[in-house]
Amino acid sequence: MRRRAPIPLPVLLLMAAAASSLAPPPAVEARAAFACAPGGPATSLPFCRQSLPLHARARDFVSRLTRAEKVRLLVNNAAGVPRLGVAGYEWWSEALHGVSDTGPGVKFGGAFPGATAFPQVIGTAAALNASLWELIGRAVSDEARAMYNGGQAGLTFWSPNVNIFRDPRWGRGQETPGEDPTISSRYAAAYVRGLQQAHNTNRLKLAACCKHFTAYDLDHWGNTDRFHFNAVVSPQDLEDTFNVPFRSCVADGNAAAVMCSYNQVNGVPTCADEGFLKGTIRGKWGLDGYIVSDCDSVDVFFNDQHYTHTTEDAAAAALRAGLDLDCGPFLAVYTEPAVAKGKVSDADVDAALINTVTVQMRLGMFDGDPASGPYGHLGPKDVCTPAHQELALEAARQGVVLLKNEKRKKHGGDILPLRAAAHRTVAVVGPHAEATVAMVGNYAGKACRYTTSLQGVAGYVKQAVHAAGCADVACAGTQQPVAAAVDAARRADATVVVAGLDQKVEAEGLDRNSLLLPGRQAELISAVAKASKGPVILVLMSGGPIDIAFAQNDPRIAAILWVGYPGQAGGQAIADVIFGHHNPGGKLPMTWYPQDYLRKAPMTNMAMRANPASGYPGRTYRFYTGPTIHPFGHGLSYTRFTHTLAHAPARLTVRLAGGHAAAATSLLNATTRSAGAGAGERAVRVAHARCEGLSVPVHVDVRNVGERDGAHTVMVYHAAPASGVVVAGAPERQLVAFEKVHVAAGGVARVEMGIDVCEGMSVADRDGVRRIPVGDHSLVIGEITHTVTLGVEQLGV
Repeated sequence: MRRRAPIPLPVLLLMAAAASSLAPPPAVEARAAFACAPGGPATSLPFCRQSLPLHARARDFVSRLTRAEKVRLLVNNAAGVPRLGVAGYEWWSEALHGVSDTGPGVKFGGAFPGATAFPQVIGTAAALNASLWELIGRAVSDEARAMYNGGQAGLTFWSPNVNIFRDPRWGRGQETPGEDPTISSRYAAAYVRGLQQAHNTNRLKLAACCKHFTAYDLDHWGNTDRFHFNAVVSPQDLEDTFNVPFRSCVADGNAAAVMCSYNQVNGVPTCADEGFLKGTIRGKWGLDGYIVSDCDSVDVFFNDQHYTHTTEDAAAAALRAGLDLDCGPFLAVYTEPAVAKGKVSDADVDAALINTVTVQMRLGMFDGDPASGPYGHLGPKDVCTPAHQELALEAARQGVVLLKNEKRKKHGGDILPLRAAAHRTVAVVGPHAEATVAMVGNYAGKACRYTTSLQGVAGYVKQAVHAAGCADVACAGTQQPVAAAVDAARRADATVVVAGLDQKVEAEGLDRNSLLLPGRQAELISAVAKASKGPVILVLMSGGPIDIAFAQNDPRIAAILWVGYPGQAGGQAIADVIFGHHNPGGKLPMTWYPQDYLRKAPMTNMAMRANPASGYPGRTYRFYTGPTIHPFGHGLSYTRFTHTLAHAPARLTVRLAGGHAAAATSLLNATTRSAGAGAGERAVRVAHARCEGLSVPVHVDVRNVGERDGAHTVMVYHAAPASGVVVAGAPERQLVAFEKVHVAAGGVARVEMGIDVCEGMSVADRDGVRRIPVGDHSLVIGEITHTVTLGVEQLGV
């Protein structure tokens, strides 16, 4: 978000339970009314009447403003309008995985020294549990509203980040739900619903914002940065990859806002692209809310990208395109002269303000005393609650991905979980063994408390011995204390090596140039594995994938866990998995590529599809078929699950919309060969299909054939008809549904899902047009492949 200042790392917050129980909590100053305070200058005016429709109230308020007052409301630090009893407001608050003070809208201290720090999004995504995602959003919503009531936060939170994790080097991939459009879409809608809690009303608890629209996934790589990058993207890739999560965010999650990005797309800055902002987001998807720029984006497309000749032209371009709010001062400074010169109209300014003010009204900000509202009871007691902290721990557990688990040489069985009785002394080594702040990743706040990996392991064994082995994550130079870690491993019954990356390696403004572990970390891991007298468990903290082929292929490394950045309770979650208190069920939300992949895929090449002629390998599991360290969706368990298809149809008919004559014309036009199709092949335009209720029911029985209870995610992949290329560039396979289920040892659970034909079984052609191929479609569920034949029926015949 911030352009010219680095994102500050949160400071370790020590919340001593004994001390806090003795000291009285700091007094909380009640927040004054934002607008329409009883006895204020505007109480009797229409915009303060709660009985009127919100848009009518917003229009009334905007109509009373002078032009000078209006332009000062077009920016994130909006000025007040004292004569109408309206206070100033800071729009920029963040809540990516907990209330964060990254933006100026949140201040920790006093009665609110911290907030629950949930795992970074990439790790939570690995849980593949939409219920969990919404529960986290609801917990964050409680804490944010409580802080708003105490005057230390806003109500507009610019989260979540739902960009596709296209390139493994991207420093901000950690903030996203991963590389898959289906997972990202479902995460977006679930987290937004949790934050906003709009239910069936038009009122909001918080206003969420999905960012950064669109095709934004490069920060600073080589000589290219996000402020100057023109992402050249095909209509096909926009339709079936980059825009998919944003559509879900707006259409399914009903997000109150969307943020446009720094980069250009096909030569036009996203924040000045009327086709994107007015046409797609507000027009096609029906956004009921506001569109905000990434911070200083308008300034960027004027000063850095030189998209317009004058400042007034830049302000006009943004407002005419449909931008409602500028994170930065640009519109406050240059909109008034732009209107005076006729480059943009007062009506354009009014439209932007009506959109933002309506959201504030939906939040209750124009309803007088906030204490009298539905959330006025929330306060310090609702932040860092035991329930929220337990949820953070459970989220961290569910996000752990077991990448490797070797067999014991004696007595059979897997190395993990360890038995505390047999491993009384455990060495905990590596640069992240005592990580605290590093466990929460970026866009974090100040945690309630931390449990390190060392502390977590120590809770299970008689003695936990610590030796870092590396002074820090960089682990560079000849003076690293590798020998001490080796010695600790040599004397211990088992060794846990906690290694990986941090915000000095991958972050906003910092993309990676390598997929290998930094510095001498690999050397440390191999040396410890060679010396250890007991099993070695490697724990990796990172946002992005790591080429760990050396460890994967080393039989002396018994097990490998990837934990993302697991949040404040990360160390406890790691120990709970290692010692079997929790059976891991996480799945990788992104492909783990080998280092050599980077040579073939420049980060600036936005194409998702492979190009064999040029040697370009393609991106993500949907289009890349080369070697991997670990594939998308990989993740082991301490038990074993099997699938049985209980029900799914073999045939389904796609009905065409329209009357008798219209259907005949539609049938002729809709099923002609699409771009790249072979002779005689047909595909129905989704726009011509009757999509309502068009779904493939899939019922799967999941049997736990192991000896431990466990959670399992049923993942359903779709592959378009394989007899020729019905639509050029169709994915190799595409995740179309997933559900998580807990199954007791020896038990069976049925999972019932529905595959939306128009969404899940359609493919985008080269022009970005969605089509449903006619013919045999494959649904792959674990070891099962089921064929569904789609036919076409005309209505009205």
